[in-house]
Amino acid sequence: SAGGGKLLVVPMDKSHWLSLRSPLVALSQKGHQIVTVAPEASSGTEASENYTLKRYPVPLCREELRARV
Repeated sequence: SAGGGKLLVVPMDKSHWLSLRSPLVALSQKGHQIVTVAPEASSGTEASENYTLKRYPVPLCREELRARV
């Protein structure tokens, strides 16, 4: 069997994040190290024990971001 690798996931707002979570859990269980990055203003990406979530600052608040989408 192959060893797990590293995976960087950058979901976008209004993306298919919900459909990505299930494969990420499966990859994590097979030994992959997963880091997900998302803006602080993002409301769709949530922390999990299966991956590390890193948030980065953006110059917009959630309301401003939603108004632009």
